Amino acid sequence: MAPNHSQNVLRSGILALCLCGTAAFADGISSFGTPGLIDMPSATTTPDGTFTFTTAVLPKEYRNTLHFQITPRLSGVFRYSVLDGYQPNGGDRYDRSFDLHYQLRAESPRFPALAIGLRDFGGTGIFSSEYLVASKHIGERFTFTGGIGWGRLGSYGGFTNPLGIIDDRFKTRPAPISAITDTGRVSFDHFFRGDAAFFGGVEYQLNERTRLVAEYSSDAYTQEVARMGYDHSTPINLGIDYRATKNMTLSAFTIGGAQFGAKLSYVLDPRRPPYPGGTERPVDPILPRGDLLALGWSVAEPDANRARLTGALDLQGLVLESYAQEGSRARIVIDNPRYPAAAEAIGRTARAMANTLPPELETFEITLATDGMPVSRATLRRADLSELEHAWDGSWQSFVRTDFADAPDRLPPDPGTYPRHAWSLLPYYALSLFDPDGPARMDLGAELSGKYTFAPGLSVSGAVRQKLVGNLDSSDRMSNSVLPHVRSDQALYDKTSGPKVMRLTADYLFRPGQNLYGRLSAGYFEQMYAGVSGEVLWYPVDSRLALGAEMNYVGQRDYEGGFGLTDYRIGTGHVSGYYDFGKGYLGQLDVGRYLAGDWGATFSLDREFDNGFRVGAFFTLTDVSFDDFGEGSFDKGIRIVIPVDWLAGTPAKSFVSQTIRPVQRDGGARLSIANRLYGEVRSGNANELEDRWGKFWR
Repeated sequence: MAPNHSQNVLRSGILALCLCGTAAFADGISSFGTPGLIDMPSATTTPDGTFTFTTAVLPKEYRNTLHFQITPRLSGVFRYSVLDGYQPNGGDRYDRSFDLHYQLRAESPRFPALAIGLRDFGGTGIFSSEYLVASKHIGERFTFTGGIGWGRLGSYGGFTNPLGIIDDRFKTRPAPISAITDTGRVSFDHFFRGDAAFFGGVEYQLNERTRLVAEYSSDAYTQEVARMGYDHSTPINLGIDYRATKNMTLSAFTIGGAQFGAKLSYVLDPRRPPYPGGTERPVDPILPRGDLLALGWSVAEPDANRARLTGALDLQGLVLESYAQEGSRARIVIDNPRYPAAAEAIGRTARAMANTLPPELETFEITLATDGMPVSRATLRRADLSELEHAWDGSWQSFVRTDFADAPDRLPPDPGTYPRHAWSLLPYYALSLFDPDGPARMDLGAELSGKYTFAPGLSVSGAVRQKLVGNLDSSDRMSNSVLPHVRSDQALYDKTSGPKVMRLTADYLFRPGQNLYGRLSAGYFEQMYAGVSGEVLWYPVDSRLALGAEMNYVGQRDYEGGFGLTDYRIGTGHVSGYYDFGKGYLGQLDVGRYLAGDWGATFSLDREFDNGFRVGAFFTLTDVSFDDFGEGSFDKGIRIVIPVDWLAGTPAKSFVSQTIRPVQRDGGARLSIANRLYGEVRSGNANELEDRWGKFWR
C-alpha cells in the first residue's frame, strides 16, 4: 500500500494536537483567548509561531478560540462562541468572530510594551471593540496593565472619546450591524468611535505554577444583562491561573461580581513536533574509495550498476525511473513517494549512488520527478559527499556545493518502470464546523483510493468513500442564496450514505518548455463538480515568484455521489501569482471567474515552518455585492495543514488539513483540484530545498 497524497489520509490524527508539542509558560491568556488578564487585553504576545487553543465557560456562554502568533508582534484570532438565550426570541446565538492584535513596541527596561487591537472586527459585532494598551513587568512576579477601550470595551465608565479633538465623527459610534444582513463585513466606520473607557489590572506570579489576577473591566456586559440574565454589580474581576503542564493552563475567575467562569488554554509550537528527529530508517555511511575499488565494479557494466542502485533506493522508499552514464557522470531520475522534504530524498539518493556506483563516476546528477514529470535537477560531486559527511557544517556546505537547475529533457524510463500502480484503504473524516445552526458535525468512514500510471506524467486516479457513522446528514439548513447554488447545497450532498465516488480523473503532467509546467485533467474532480481542466505554470527553479493560468469547464454533479450531472454548466479560470517572501511566508493572488459566474480575486497569506506545518488565511472579493452574497458578506477563512510525519515521526507525504470558514456561501467559490501545479512542483524549487536542507544528511 502506497501513501495517499490527499487530505483525508489519517485526518483523524488532528485530534493528537492536544497531546503533543511543547511551549514555555508565558504571559496570561484572557477568556477571549488572546494575551490578556481575565477579560481585558494586555500588550504582551505569545511566542512567535505558536498556537493557543482556549475554551472558556461562563454561565450560558462558551468561548472557543484559536489564536496564532503570525509574527513576533502580530497575532490573529478566530473565535466561535455559543450564547444561550441571546436571541430576541430566546434562541441560542452561534457567533463567529475575528481579532487582530499588534504590539507597537516591545517592552524595554524603562518603558512598557504597547499594543493596539481590534476585537470581533469581522463577525456579528457582539464583542466588537478596539483598544490601546500598555503592559510592564516589575520584577519577576508583577505585571501591570492599563489601557483605553472603545465599543464594548468602552461600555462601563465611559467618557467622551478623546479622539474627538481630531474629528467630531469619532464622538459617535454607529448603530450595531445587523446580524442578518451585515454579518462578516469589516465595519471601518465603527473603529475607535463612540465613548471610550479605561481598563487595567495586575498579575502576580505566586509561584512557578500559579498566577493571581485582578482587573478593572470596562465591559458592562450590557447585552448579557438584558438578554441572558447576567448580574453585573462591579467592574472588578478576579482570577487564578494554574499551569497544569508545560503546555496547559487551567483558570477560574469571576465576572461582574456574580458570574463564575473557568478556562483551559493549551499552547502548541509547530516547530517542536512529538518526534523531533524523526524515526526514519538510517542510511549506511559512505564507503571509502579504497573499499569501492576492491569491489571491482566497472563503468562498463551499466546494467549491473543500475540494478545495485535500484535495490538501494528501494530500501529508502525511492523509485529509480531512469539511469544513464556519460563519462564520469551518472544521470538519474527519481520519484519520491515517501519524504516530504525533497532535500532528504536527494541526500539519501546521493549516498546510495556513492555506495553502489563505481568510483570512476565522480558527478551525480539527480532529477526529481513528480508523477513522471521532471521538476528540477541537483548536481553533486562524490568527493564533496565524502568530505562533508561528518563535517560540523556539512549541511550548509553541501547546499553551497550543490548546483540546482531546471530539469533537463526527460531520460527514457528504464524498462519495467511503467506502468505502475498504488492503492490504499484508510479511515477518513468529513467535518463541518461553525454551521450557523450548530457548532460541529462529522462523518467517519473508510476511503479506498488508487492510482494507475501508464507512462511518465499520464495517470488515472480515484477515491471512493463509504460512511460508517456520523451526523452530517442531520443538517436541515437549506440554501436561500440568490446566486447559483454552487456550494450552498452542500447539505444535500451529505444526505446520501451509500458509496460515493469522490474523485475519478485522468491527468497528464508535462513540460511544455524551459521553466514551464503543464497539466491536463478530465473527470470527476471533487464531490460536487466534474469536467475538464488545463493549467500552465512558469516557475524558474531559483525564483521566489511563480505565475500560472488555469481554465476549467465543469458541470455540477448530482447529489447521489455517482456519475450523474445536473443541468448546471460553467466555465471558470484564474491567473495566479505565487511569491515566497522568505522566512516561511507565502503569498498568493488568484484573479478570475468563480463557480457562480462571479469575477474577482482571492488573496492568501500562509506561514510555513521548515517541517511543513502550515497555517494561513484567505479572503475573496468578487463583483457579487455583500447583500447578494448573504450571511458572511464575502468568502474568508483560515486553513491549517499538518504533515503526517509531524504527528507520527515516520516519513510520509500525506497530511492532515482543515479549512475553517465562518460560513460557506456561493460567491467566490472555486473548483477543487487535487494536483494543481504549484503544490506539485514547489518542493523541488531551490528556495524550498534550502529551507529544508537540514534534512539532507538525515
